Amino acid sequence: MKQKNYKKTLFACELGFVTQSISANFTPLLFLTFKNTYGITLDKIAIIPLVFYLTQLLVDLAATKYADKIGYRTCVLASQVLSAFGLILMAILPDILPVPFIGILISVVLYAMGSGLIEVLVSPIVEACPFENKDGTMSMLHSFYCWGAMGVILGSTLFFAAFGIENWKILTFIWALVPLYNTINFINCPIERLIEDGEGMGVRGLLKTPIFWLMILLMVCSGASEATMTQWASAFTEAAIGVSKTVGDLAGPCLFAMFMGLTRMLHGKFSEKLDLTKVMLFCGIMCVGCYLLASLSTLPILGLAGCALCGLAVGIMWPGSVSISAQQCPRGGTAMFAFLALAGDLGATAGPTLVGNLSEMAGGDLKTGLFVATLFPIILVVGLIILNSLKKAGKQPS
Repeated sequence: MKQKNYKKTLFACELGFVTQSISANFTPLLFLTFKNTYGITLDKIAIIPLVFYLTQLLVDLAATKYADKIGYRTCVLASQVLSAFGLILMAILPDILPVPFIGILISVVLYAMGSGLIEVLVSPIVEACPFENKDGTMSMLHSFYCWGAMGVILGSTLFFAAFGIENWKILTFIWALVPLYNTINFINCPIERLIEDGEGMGVRGLLKTPIFWLMILLMVCSGASEATMTQWASAFTEAAIGVSKTVGDLAGPCLFAMFMGLTRMLHGKFSEKLDLTKVMLFCGIMCVGCYLLASLSTLPILGLAGCALCGLAVGIMWPGSVSISAQQCPRGGTAMFAFLALAGDLGATAGPTLVGNLSEMAGGDLKTGLFVATLFPIILVVGLIILNSLKKAGKQPS
């Protein structure tokens, strides 16, 4: 009997995260282009990321009930097809519909559905593979989102510099080739079930498990800690080194993504020698320090350092929370991973929104909002301390 090659599965899942990074990071680079080309006002453009994340949340929620029934392979193939066609239609629909903005939103909804499915399915698919070092593999897997983000931002910047921003539709088609190619990978790679039918806890069982709610808390705080600083990274870059807004928008997120990916890669390499809970606890404390440095420092360069180092601190939080959840709730199944993705997205939506609103209330002072957002990594640290105490007390996973 031919031995299954799970490295193909891992490669397909890694490209899946690259696809998700394309969906999340490419369109924001075109916001001003949409404004200038189609006359879309900034208040309408602000709706685009909101629609993207709300669609992901709805897909996360639906996946808790239907992903297992439909099957991993069918769902993950749909994720790649939806992502590809969402990108392709973004270059076509605005020019053929009477209202270009509607065409953009239709495209965003499609690739956001694909992105949501990727977020829910890729982690359990890898978790179901018989890899020896699951924690390290999960960290390395999630690092590809960071490298994808860097690739999209830098690659798009180089393309626009060489061929002009007016040729953005050609680049959109090029980025769409990634999920189209990955569709073939997911057709051919081996995919196992995380748990057999009838052995999972089910949604009701999960919701009745106290340790599961602690995992949800960790995911909310992880998503908020990561996304809040990611969204405001460009503002710090502008303030610290006095570059233009365009350069700041590109350099800030790139720097943050680089450090975040580096943390995930290093943990993936050395995870067998490390206690994941203690590593996350250290990173949580470091994240608190980075938020305080960014929000309280009077020197712009220190604010930039806090922003960049925050990438190192938050890098392990999301994949680490997923790995710990798999250890604590081994019968959680796909529903658990879907709820974790939902919780992470809730944090990623609420955190930046909270900072924006508080900053506006403080007269546009971004540092005030970020100072309050320090609450997210603080809660994460408290949650990890509770988890560590439960482990020492010999609390068995459900």
